[in-house]
Amino acid sequence: MSDFFQNGVITTLQNLGGRPIEDMEKELKEFAKRRNMVLLLPALYSEFETPAMQTIIDELKDVNYLHKIILGLDRATKEQFEEVKKRMSVLNCQVDVLWNDGPRIKEIYANLTNEHFPGLDTPGKGRNVWTMIGYGLTDQSNYAFALHDCDIVNYKKEIVARLFYPIVHPALDFEFNKGYYSRVTNKLHGRVTRLFYTPLIKALTMTFGTNRYLEYMESFRYALSGEFSFIRSLGRGVGISPTWGLEVSTLSEVYKNTSNRRICQTEIMDSYEHKHQELGSKDAGGGVYKMANDIAKTLFRILSQEGVVFSEASFKTLLSSYYQESRFEISKYNALSKLNDLVYDRQSEILAVEAFQDAIKTAAIEFYEDPMGVPPLSPWITVRSVMPDFSEKFYIAVKSDNEE
Repeated sequence: MSDFFQNGVITTLQNLGGRPIEDMEKELKEFAKRRNMVLLLPALYSEFETPAMQTIIDELKDVNYLHKIILGLDRATKEQFEEVKKRMSVLNCQVDVLWNDGPRIKEIYANLTNEHFPGLDTPGKGRNVWTMIGYGLTDQSNYAFALHDCDIVNYKKEIVARLFYPIVHPALDFEFNKGYYSRVTNKLHGRVTRLFYTPLIKALTMTFGTNRYLEYMESFRYALSGEFSFIRSLGRGVGISPTWGLEVSTLSEVYKNTSNRRICQTEIMDSYEHKHQELGSKDAGGGVYKMANDIAKTLFRILSQEGVVFSEASFKTLLSSYYQESRFEISKYNALSKLNDLVYDRQSEILAVEAFQDAIKTAAIEFYEDPMGVPPLSPWITVRSVMPDFSEKFYIAVKSDNEE
């Protein structure tokens, strides 16, 4: 059984273990009569070649309250796009596949770029998520959206139910729900959250003092999870980052666009298992090093927009504070692993922290050179204000792809 402790500035909805998922789905089916729920699935074609994607499809076959599924497909040929449409057609709700590499959506991106909307020449999860949200908003009957990754090895349909439930229940008043879970096999996973994000947030607080934004960001149990849900009115005004700072940037956008009282986090499964990124390094780039670098720059940028003044001296203090906090985290997880008889490689944890220190140093230099960084993809309400007929053209393009 989970704890029920409430800390931080947002509501935490734990799974206390006593409710069958079928009971929750029965309620969701009733809510669906008035509030259309749309599931967003960002996917690479290569993920359809893994057992994880087939597990997701098999689990979704039993979900009967969804209005629609929108699958954003990246890195796919025409033949692969057709194959994905066929495989997704076994589900019992409408599935629209966005072929992001196809000529129609490429033309959509080109039209937006011509209107000076940035970032559309950068493929990746951020652009894919942004595209799916924009397409979902073309149907005004869509009320709520939930998103999860497509590489979840131990996927269960309860993920979808627990993401939607808090934001569609008529007696609750949440606009945004962040999924969280533990990541444990025979050892602890989630290095970026455990050894980078958490001690960095603490170090930022020690260096610059407590503020509302840092208090908010520290309230999330798994800020870097890829699973979240939101209602339509919030989704219209949220910008999406095309970088590896997507999750932190999204939480920051939600912070600016709604009240903490309308934000919750929900335990969506006991333990989450997916593909693991390589560590990477300053010289090699990539991996979780690149992720840490982008997250740090995102945090620096948002804090500067909140009025925090950065200097060379403050960055030195930050690095020193991070060093102290990250080593304390290592001692915590070493103790937790021993108590639970888990494998714990202290040396690899130290190497990860050293890579993260390099990521913070590089992020500080890059932030000084360009404090605005990579701009987020524009909120869809901005697109609509510049191009009033855009939604209709977008809808027709995707419909044409899916009906051919």
